[in-house]
Amino acid sequence: MRKLEKVSIIGLGAVGCTYGSKLQDLMKNSFKVIASKERALKYRNNGFIINGNRYDFTYADPNEKCEPDDLIIVSVKSTQLKQAIEDIKNHVGQNTIILSLLNGITSEEMIGNTYGMEKLLYSICIGDYIHKNNVINFSDICHIKFGEKTNFSYSEKVQSVKDLFDRAKISYEIPEDMMHILWWKFMMNVGINQSSAVLKGTYGTFQSNKYAIELMDSAMKEVVELSKKTGVNLNQKDLDNWYKLLSTVNPNSRTSMCQDVLSGKKTEVDIFAGTVCDLGKKYGIETPVNKTLLNIIKSME
Repeated sequence: MRKLEKVSIIGLGAVGCTYGSKLQDLMKNSFKVIASKERALKYRNNGFIINGNRYDFTYADPNEKCEPDDLIIVSVKSTQLKQAIEDIKNHVGQNTIILSLLNGITSEEMIGNTYGMEKLLYSICIGDYIHKNNVINFSDICHIKFGEKTNFSYSEKVQSVKDLFDRAKISYEIPEDMMHILWWKFMMNVGINQSSAVLKGTYGTFQSNKYAIELMDSAMKEVVELSKKTGVNLNQKDLDNWYKLLSTVNPNSRTSMCQDVLSGKKTEVDIFAGTVCDLGKKYGIETPVNKTLLNIIKSME
């Protein structure tokens, strides 16, 4: 196992700040945030207040040559991924591991097309985040699920990241079937993120309002049907596991997509409903709920 001693992250939204704060606590100056000069200046002026503590990260200009990182964590929004792939180029070396915490089921392939799939580990993050300006709060339910496509035994890459997360006290799981988990998170996001964006509702809305729950459920069931065509085979148990998790989330918090709509920002609808509709066409499956959500959210944007 290789010890990961030089780590960078790109993207300081709620997810990036959550795990960046833990890595900063552990690694100090060996941990860096890849950010343009303009963005880094803004970050330096304001700092970040994360769970009540101020963090002033060390920033790396993407245009400056540097020694390759052992690990790069990509935590930007999907709308920023293309630029992020370009911005990490000076940090990627022969042995660099890349971990993508983006939503959806397409980011690993997009990154791998540039740097090689052998550098990628698949991952999702589960969280309860509240993000306003430079203030981020996250709860104890936040954790990362990561690994190779299958993890009946751990590869060297997985062992190295596991060791880092243990040292940084980052909560994680290594599922045996990572692709099933990736699709499960995709199903969940297609349901809760998009429905909350349209209704501008909190998590509590989807814990108690039967009409909101029915909208979310119908969007997710289209993903379940598509998954059967890919061999992932989501089922009722996966839906039940989502509802069990949903019951533990702070009812007053909101999804990232709902926060984007309320802030007037571009959403990630293309990687959710957009992907569902594209796969529906590919496999000959009707996806009317996601097509409607796509049209509504695009109209709102």
